[in-house]
Amino acid sequence: MISKLPRWVEYGSFLLALVAGLVNAIGLLGFKHQSISHLSGTATLLGVGVVDSTFAEVFHLFTILVSFLIGAAISGYFLRTGALKLGLNYSKLLCLEALFLLTAVYFLSNDSLLGHYLASTACGLQNALATTFSGAIIRTTHVTGIFTDLGIMLGAKFRGESFDKRKALLFMLIILGFILGGSLGAFFFVILKFQALYIPALICLLLALSYSIYNTKYGRASSEKLNG
Repeated sequence: MISKLPRWVEYGSFLLALVAGLVNAIGLLGFKHQSISHLSGTATLLGVGVVDSTFAEVFHLFTILVSFLIGAAISGYFLRTGALKLGLNYSKLLCLEALFLLTAVYFLSNDSLLGHYLASTACGLQNALATTFSGAIIRTTHVTGIFTDLGIMLGAKFRGESFDKRKALLFMLIILGFILGGSLGAFFFVILKFQALYIPALICLLLALSYSIYNTKYGRASSEKLNG
């Protein structure tokens, strides 16, 4: 599947992982030390909270999970294919992700939990977007699966099987993007607090613009070729 994806997917995946790392770092520093871009820790906290936390805290954690699910459902509704295809709603979804993040800044700056939910929705939307266009191979909001896949590839290599260098490069770029995003998120949170979310929102808008330009140029050429 990776070999069928265009080369720019590597750069897009790196930038999306950077966005997720930024959002997650800001979440860890500002959202009651909760992860936002992935839900394993949040689900564990929910399970623990059922036993020893208040109803309000349990409800908050539950809503974080539901918000991520809603974001993924939005992508699932607009992207009705499991393969990358020019002309689909990637730009619109990236703009919507940016809108969620920008709106989250307002509510977080006013101590509203709605900001947490909007940020989680943005991450769910992004992760589903990347999952859909890659055929469930690429995840950009967490790296557990990426490390697992790399380990499987290394094990197969040691067994004598071929090693997909492009796939490994893509995974390494996602890991690097996520870590770098975490560093940038921590740095800018100290300076800007929740307004640091403007940075991942801007990256999403730039990605949307870049994809729109690419789609206009190459999508039209592809259509003319088919019609010709």
